[in-house]
Amino acid sequence: MPMNVQSIHSLSDRINQIRLLTAEIVNKEILPHENELWRHDRNRHSDADRKRARELREGIQAKVKQAGLWAPHLPDEYGGCGLNFLEHAYMNEVLAYCIGAASLFGVVAPNSGNQKILLKYGTEEQRQKWLVPLTEGKMQSGFSMTEPDNAGSDPRSIKTTARKEGNEWVINGHKWFTSNGIKADFLIVMCRTEDPTGRAEANGKMTQIIVPTKTPGVNVVRGIEVWGRASDHAEIIYDDVRVPLENQLGQTGSGHQAAQDRLGAGRVYHCMNSVGQMWRAFDLMVERATSREVHGGKLETKQFIQGFIADSYIDIQAARLMTIHTAERMDSGLDSRTDISALKIFVPEAYTRVVDRAIQVWGAAGVSGDLPLAGMYQGARTLRLADGPDEVHKIVIAKNVLKSYHAGESWDFGN
Repeated sequence: MPMNVQSIHSLSDRINQIRLLTAEIVNKEILPHENELWRHDRNRHSDADRKRARELREGIQAKVKQAGLWAPHLPDEYGGCGLNFLEHAYMNEVLAYCIGAASLFGVVAPNSGNQKILLKYGTEEQRQKWLVPLTEGKMQSGFSMTEPDNAGSDPRSIKTTARKEGNEWVINGHKWFTSNGIKADFLIVMCRTEDPTGRAEANGKMTQIIVPTKTPGVNVVRGIEVWGRASDHAEIIYDDVRVPLENQLGQTGSGHQAAQDRLGAGRVYHCMNSVGQMWRAFDLMVERATSREVHGGKLETKQFIQGFIADSYIDIQAARLMTIHTAERMDSGLDSRTDISALKIFVPEAYTRVVDRAIQVWGAAGVSGDLPLAGMYQGARTLRLADGPDEVHKIVIAKNVLKSYHAGESWDFGN
């Protein structure tokens, strides 16, 4: 079912045009080839099928670039199309209608998050060496923060260290779920920085350091299976890895803030992606309900199914408005931490409910590889862990609300 995108009166002509152009490419170039583009490995297709998929991707990417829609999250001077945060959020909603479509527009994690970090914290030399090739698709990157023996929800507990020796950082540690670690040409590694004596600098503050994956001592142990399937998330051991001091991103000790900058924006993008996929699941559910005959009538005549449709519509609208509201606050430079945590809890849960109902309406076909619903369901459940588990975000919300009340301020945080 093609996506139906209409102009939104509250948006600028520019972003409406971008959304319409994006929908045209998704509808005409991507949705008709969805199985060929992304399901070939899972279905064990031939080398010819994989070659065909690669050629399709390259052709679509060329059309995206010709339309001026490549890398919307980056400014023109670094190969992007220069959308602001809110504009990109609206575009993401359209891209997400087809799982994987964003990657054909130059927006794919962790590259996009790493690009933003390089843009904000990198030197011009680092941007030319790492950011530009990454944007052009000549390189892949990974983000290496999570550790097997330390809670990912407590990044200050990281034990991977980097100590200065002469003009080099020497890195030692054990990471896992390093995003894109199998394919990456370089990694952005979160380290606890130390001085030459091994004493933690600045109370053990974190620093992000660029590490080429071919550097001696970078030992990729394995790709970690996710939901029973191979993934590019890697377990990596860093054993006396030496890189130049100039590979440091930002000031020593700025790594935690850089991670928060990266994750805050990423959470909003993930949620807007979820909204786009919720619309896809909703369309699939309604399509089935209006066409499937069962027990003397179409599914749409059954009260249970009508309830599914109503509840899913409510979930989508609530999730969408929460996400747009947060994106607007961020775009205005307002403190959005409470709103980010709230939508990070609500949207994946709503996404799960919408997809679950769509699967129920489709029956066995809903969990098959013939539809994208099974992948959506797994993705929705994963989002309740990725970028911080729900429980941590609930603690953040409660602390911020209580702090505001104790200060005699409004719970509405300045709205």
